Amino acid sequence: MALPRLRTVAVVAGAALLTRRALRRRISRSPLWPMPALPEPISGYSRRRATTVRRLLITERTAVADGVVQLRLEGAQLPRWQPGAHLDLVLPSGLVRQYSLCGDPDDPGTYTVATRLVADGRGGSREVHEQLQEGAEIEVRGPRNRFPLVAADAYVLVAGGIGITPILPMLRALAASGADWRLVYGGRSRGSMPFLDEIEKLGAEDGRVTVVAQDEAGHPDATAVLADIAPGTAVYCCGPEPLMAAVTAALPEGCTLHLERFSAAGADGADSGAFEVELHRTGRTVRVAAGQSVLAAVREELPHVPYSCEQGFCGTCQQRVLEGEIDHRDELLTDDERADSMLICVSRCRGGRLVLDL
Repeated sequence: MALPRLRTVAVVAGAALLTRRALRRRISRSPLWPMPALPEPISGYSRRRATTVRRLLITERTAVADGVVQLRLEGAQLPRWQPGAHLDLVLPSGLVRQYSLCGDPDDPGTYTVATRLVADGRGGSREVHEQLQEGAEIEVRGPRNRFPLVAADAYVLVAGGIGITPILPMLRALAASGADWRLVYGGRSRGSMPFLDEIEKLGAEDGRVTVVAQDEAGHPDATAVLADIAPGTAVYCCGPEPLMAAVTAALPEGCTLHLERFSAAGADGADSGAFEVELHRTGRTVRVAAGQSVLAAVREELPHVPYSCEQGFCGTCQQRVLEGEIDHRDELLTDDERADSMLICVSRCRGGRLVLDL
């Protein structure tokens, strides 16, 4: 009697062991078993853009114009950068904001950024002005460059206000190389325009620099600025959206246009209608109203969804799209990434429905 009983126990135990192993293999392939396996979410940690987070020391804080402060950040073994590059600053609150590097690319161990206080903004500039002082440390990511200075026959640069920050290193490089360039620099007043003294000196000998202060001469006339430029000229513009729209409209044929925006084009969603977003992992559907971001609608259901800049620059809110046609409005994703993902803070839907891997 004992032997058959031992055989039965062994068979049952062996079957249970095989079942457990099979179950573990299935679960390992699909964390949501018995649902079909889904890829891991990609929000907030795109491997392509993963950059080392560095803690830099603020060694100098300087007022360079009315409402504009410049920060000198120092650290060891800092990556080199080229004119047009920017840094991500991780502010004490956790907000991430992008600021153009405006110092000298050949100055090792130092990054320099400048920011204007925007009283009615989203809080980033106020935090910089009120909390970042000499002697403090700050986390940074980058640098990255989506506004590079390319080879061209000639250059026309148009800057508005704090938009001079990515342009300034370009001016220094062009002046040092003997290139054919000229600059139109506009602002509310001369006192509000950072780096004005240095810029006027760069173009003092041959009149390459035109300063247009609004309280003296109104706004720059983009049509007049670009009227006589030759084909092969590269036009660089950074500043308020109306200025960039005017430069875009006035660009002559045969010239190339390079823009650096403070916010993604169409980021407010005002020119798009409502649509639905299905959250695949949770089985819920949310309605995105005209003028409302996908991020805002999704966070009403899933408050934990990460985000930061809300301008389509940092990539924190990147989500995989399983179905639907995307209306991309960001300044960050590559063509490959745009095939199956979107930044839900600014991008929208071309149609009535999207399905997100959430």
